[in-house]
Amino acid sequence: MATASNQTGTEPTSCCAPSAAREPQFPLDIQALLAERRPTSPSGEAARKPIPGGMAEIGTSKPHHLEDGEGPVRRVRVKPFLMDETAVTNERFAAFVAATGYVTEAERFGWSFVFFQFLPEDFETQAVVGTEWWRRVDGATWSHPFGPQSDTIGIENHPVVHVSWNDAQAFAAWAGGRLPTEAEWEHAARGGLKGARFPWGEAEPDDTGSFPCNIWQGQFPNHNTDADGYKGTAPAKSFAPNGYGLYNMSGNAWEWTAEPFRIRSLKRQAQDINERSRLENRKLLKGGSYLCHISYCYRYRIAARIGNTPDTTTGHTGFRLVYDV
Repeated sequence: MATASNQTGTEPTSCCAPSAAREPQFPLDIQALLAERRPTSPSGEAARKPIPGGMAEIGTSKPHHLEDGEGPVRRVRVKPFLMDETAVTNERFAAFVAATGYVTEAERFGWSFVFFQFLPEDFETQAVVGTEWWRRVDGATWSHPFGPQSDTIGIENHPVVHVSWNDAQAFAAWAGGRLPTEAEWEHAARGGLKGARFPWGEAEPDDTGSFPCNIWQGQFPNHNTDADGYKGTAPAKSFAPNGYGLYNMSGNAWEWTAEPFRIRSLKRQAQDINERSRLENRKLLKGGSYLCHISYCYRYRIAARIGNTPDTTTGHTGFRLVYDV
């Protein structure tokens, strides 16, 4: 099995999210999509939940991944807005593609990242150096999430994955919404619980799968007991919602936000990270995924955050929209 090197544009940026940094960039005609704007099919439309405005506490005073810039706590005034109760699903994204003919970046480039346990043992592919559980798979796209031999039949109500930040922006332009800011996302994820670590409060999930989130159970990356019932994504509307009626704000699939990835610190290490992030135009993601575990990637906490290039696509990254009131 071949191994991907940094020269192939697959340098990992965190334990759970490899970076594509693919060239060339494909320009997106957002204005054309705005002209095409129409509502998605009723069967795929997500309910929009009202999120109250006010002063929101963002970040944490007890950061776990210091390199991610999880702290310090800051107060941000947030205006009222609406948020989709779930991440955008395969069904809803299919409606967008059918209406516009949009071609995602994974489809244009011809490949995306897939978690190794979802591939046949004899599948020839490239592993990412440093995070070998990620494999570059030719033909992996939103409609073929586990490679060209797969499809989305039976998982139409799961969050769409293998979508880049650019893809999410294109969908938002068509659907009449936008990606949330970090403050909006955290404020909504806490569901009215002041300073909560998780959408349900402070209780720490464990390997029993008894908490309302889809994360890894067992020993990462080789043994997943799937005690919560899912080895990969769960339906977008599954487990218990938070206080604002939002589903899966912790785990399941990472969610793109509108903001660039930046660390609020004057330390030299932070400034170096910010400079690399600026040069690569990295965007901020929130929420963690089904691959997160406290022993390795403790990023299903609300304050957790990562950054990645806007053309990166993986099998555990999606998005949800917000709407101005």
